[in-house]
Amino acid sequence: MDLALVDTHIHIWDIKELTYPWLEKMQPIVNQTYLMPDYDKAIGNQEVEAMVFVQCECKPEQFLEELHWVQNIADADMRLKGIIPWAPLHTGSAVEPILQVFKKDSRIKGVRQIIQFEDDPNFCLKPDFIRGVQLLGEYGLHFEITIDPSHFLAVMNLMEKCPDTRFILDHIGNPNIDKQQLKPWKGLIKNFADSGSHYCKFSNFLGNANLENWKMDDLKPFSEVVIESFGPDRLIWGSDWPPLLRAASWKTWLQVSDELTKGLSEQERKLVFKENAIQFYRLNQSKK
Repeated sequence: MDLALVDTHIHIWDIKELTYPWLEKMQPIVNQTYLMPDYDKAIGNQEVEAMVFVQCECKPEQFLEELHWVQNIADADMRLKGIIPWAPLHTGSAVEPILQVFKKDSRIKGVRQIIQFEDDPNFCLKPDFIRGVQLLGEYGLHFEITIDPSHFLAVMNLMEKCPDTRFILDHIGNPNIDKQQLKPWKGLIKNFADSGSHYCKFSNFLGNANLENWKMDDLKPFSEVVIESFGPDRLIWGSDWPPLLRAASWKTWLQVSDELTKGLSEQERKLVFKENAIQFYRLNQSKK
C-alpha cells in the first residue's frame, strides 16, 4: 500500500519478563516473545509511521510493570506514539491515583478492558466499574473495549452512563465470522454506531474467521456492515499483530484490508488507515 499507515493495534511481549496466562493456551506461533524488531520484519517495506501498543493481558498485578516496560521501548522507538494500558477500573474511585500517573505521559491515550473474558454479561454495569470508566473521561482518556456480541447491550448502557468518555470498539465487536453469524451482531453493531460519536477498530476479521481456511467471501458481509454503520469517518485500521499470525501474516491482512475497503475513495481510505487514528488517539500530541 502506497499510503504511510498508522497501526492502532499492536502487541509486543517478552515471555521471560512478564507472565501471560492466556498465551499458554495459544498456538506455538503466538506463544513466544515478540518485540519491535519482529514487527519490523513482519511489515517489510511497508511504511508504518506510527503504532499504538495495546495491553497484552499479563497477570493483573503486573500491569504497571508492563506499562513501564513498554514506555522504555517507546523511548527508543519514536514510532510507538500511543500506549493503551490496562487499569483496575473495577475499583471505582480507587483507580484515580493510577489515572493521575497515566496523565503524566502523553503517549498514554486510554485504557483497555477485555469485557468478553468476563462471565457476567453485566460486569461493566457494576457501580464501581461505571465510576472507573467515568473517571477516564475526566482525565481525558478513552475506553478501549473488547467484547463479543453477548455484551453489546450492557456496553451501550454503560456508554449512556459515561457521556464524557470516548469509546472505541475493538475488532468490530468480535462476531463469529467462521459460522457466518451476521445476526444478531449486525443489528447490535448498527445500534452501537448510532449511539454516539464512538469509533470502531477495523481489525481481527481473520481471528474470528476459520483460522486455517478463511476466504475473502466470508469477510465481505461483515466489512460491508461496519463500513455502512460507522462510515469511513469512524473506522480505524489495526493489525492485531502478533495474534493475527494464527491466521495470516501482517502483510496478508493488509492486502485483505485493502480489498475490503476498495469501494471507498482514496480520501476515505486515508481516513481509515491513517487520519482517523491520528485524530482519535491524538498522536500529534505524543511526547516522551
